[in-house]
Amino acid sequence: MKHVNELLQKMTLEEKIGQLNQYSSTFDITGPPPGDEAGKQRLDHIRNGMVGSMLNVVGVAATRRAQELAVKNARLGIPMLFAFDVIHGYQTMFPIPIAEAASWDLEAIELSARIAAVEASAAGLHWTFAPMVDVSRDARWGRVMEGAGEDPYFNSVVAVARVRGFQGKDLSATDTIAACAKHFAGYGFAEAGRDYNTAEVTEDTLHNVVLPPFKAAVDAGVATVMNAFNEINGIPATADTRLQRQILKGEWGFKGMVVSDWGSIGELVPHGAAADLNQAAFLAITAGSDMDMESSAYLAHLPAMVKSGLVGEDVIDEAVRRVLLLKAKLGLFEDPYRYSDPEREKALIYNEKHLAAARDVAAKSVVLLKNDNNLLPLRKDKGVLAVIGPLADDTDSPLGSWRGKAVANSAVSLLAGIRAAVGKEVEVRYAQGAPLGVGTRSFVEELTLNHDDRSGFDTAIQAARGADTVVMALGEEAFQSGEGRSQVDIGLKGVQMDLLKAVHAVNPNIVVVLSNGRPLVLDEVAAMAPALVEAWHLGSQSGHAVADILFGDVNPSGKLPMSFPRHVGQLPLYYNHKKTGRPGPDPNGLVFWSHYTDMDNAPLFPFGFGLSYTTFSYGDLSLSNKEIAFDGTLTVSTTVTNTGKRAGSEVVQLYVRDLVGTRTRPVKELKGFQKISLAAGATQKVSFNLTAADLAFYTRDGKWQAEPGDFEVFIGTNARDVQAARFTLKATRPLN
Repeated sequence: MKHVNELLQKMTLEEKIGQLNQYSSTFDITGPPPGDEAGKQRLDHIRNGMVGSMLNVVGVAATRRAQELAVKNARLGIPMLFAFDVIHGYQTMFPIPIAEAASWDLEAIELSARIAAVEASAAGLHWTFAPMVDVSRDARWGRVMEGAGEDPYFNSVVAVARVRGFQGKDLSATDTIAACAKHFAGYGFAEAGRDYNTAEVTEDTLHNVVLPPFKAAVDAGVATVMNAFNEINGIPATADTRLQRQILKGEWGFKGMVVSDWGSIGELVPHGAAADLNQAAFLAITAGSDMDMESSAYLAHLPAMVKSGLVGEDVIDEAVRRVLLLKAKLGLFEDPYRYSDPEREKALIYNEKHLAAARDVAAKSVVLLKNDNNLLPLRKDKGVLAVIGPLADDTDSPLGSWRGKAVANSAVSLLAGIRAAVGKEVEVRYAQGAPLGVGTRSFVEELTLNHDDRSGFDTAIQAARGADTVVMALGEEAFQSGEGRSQVDIGLKGVQMDLLKAVHAVNPNIVVVLSNGRPLVLDEVAAMAPALVEAWHLGSQSGHAVADILFGDVNPSGKLPMSFPRHVGQLPLYYNHKKTGRPGPDPNGLVFWSHYTDMDNAPLFPFGFGLSYTTFSYGDLSLSNKEIAFDGTLTVSTTVTNTGKRAGSEVVQLYVRDLVGTRTRPVKELKGFQKISLAAGATQKVSFNLTAADLAFYTRDGKWQAEPGDFEVFIGTNARDVQAARFTLKATRPLN
């Protein structure tokens, strides 16, 4: 801190504002100088100490060269921060975040982020724009693939695991990188699930649903926070003083740095919050946005504002101090090139140890949704297996969206994984059935499954006829989900459903393996296929991991982090909804209650749902007491028995309902879970401790506290299938 304050005193106003400026690389930093004026200006800005951070400069050679331009040429030689979107791996790809969340395995999630940090830091990077901790209840939004689903508690614990994984125990260690909790706030509540759209969020939803994962990340020591593209209740998040200064930096005491999202300061103009870039810069800096990503608003306009007295230099100093403190924590003032080790880069990126971990985490992320008549696991010692579908031999889609520096087409396909797993006595037939089509796999690609080409149907039918089992690979290709990829139709695109029907007509023994980045509408698929496997986009080792599940080498243990709807018209859909004044059904059979007249309210597959190759039974729920004081602890227990013939893992889930509150409370809220492993026939007691702090919420009085009264507590295998008991929080001194 002393060094940072001394450095601040030496800096000119322009040098300070330069530290708040982040550029993306628009040219090869190791190659010849750019010929365009914009590129030359950026080079000059780096040499003159006018760039605090760069993104999309990757690799030891490139980051060292860029760092030398700043350190050797600028007056004060302040090193730059190098940032990159390391979302679910740098080059070794782990499952996309929604898939990893489906593992409900916090150690596995932390390990994934840890390995991503090791590889990214070995490539010269200091900072990732992850984790995304936005709660979202609408599967139409493409960025659900980047988060942990619909529940605020679950998002919170997953956020903490990812922050710990990226940052480790010591941010100055050269195998750690700074994490970034994003997008602050309300981005996941975009109207109609349309990316970048307006969010209208009540005080209840803001404080009880949207903000808790960010608070958890801050409490876990996250180094940076990114604000959001969206407006929330009429104020764009980038210019929201209440969110950034009052709540984040004030009430929560966040000491890290806030970065804008890409161009979000400039976007205050089309939002209608600012007349021009000058006003946008003023609104953003005064609201608490410390670093300007790719708007060039601060660099162009803040110097004049400070000199005119419109913005105090203390406001600039406060933002710059946060940037410099991050650089100090990373050890960059001691050695600007400490992340530039070519030997580490060669040894640590995409190695066998990392690939083995990616396979293990991927298998843990698979969710078994249906398994009629125990069709799974399959035999791998004899028989005929037909592998059919447009995604069966795809080596690119399993890498997922936001794939870092993954090599295109480097994933293990489902077909390759199956062929590697089976013995010589198994005949594996393959037919694509429907092509992937022509797409460029870029930010402007077409949806390559959205076509009507049925030319491969006959070959697929021939492959399926007479096979013992058909494995059909259906779903979404990688870039149907992700940023900017919202969709109104979240069913199977193109002719995939027709292909399934054609194959089913000749062989109903079908295992559908889904690859997707969001919950899909699967009512027809689930009705037709006796076995349904949710395999998401699982990363580099996808095919091997899915084969591990299909053949029973790994018993599936994943659970859904988002509800799967019956119809897109149910969205937004989430388990922790309010009861309403007319929860129904009406005892007289009338229609006047909260429901659809043409479809069930309930999802097809609920939050927390997932099957196993074994079965589990739950004993009675027991409470240590029927009452709890504000300073007391309630222990909630049950026994879980593996009643099947295989060892397996079960996620035991704890939910609570506050029956009466100054703000109405959801029908149930996740408050804890434990993933346990049991041998066949084994029984284990599972206990959870609840305190008043676990029952607290943002009350009508604007305080985070528990309220006395009656509660229900639930334990079960998912949010739907639970058993319940009641207890009372006694009316003693309220929790402050």
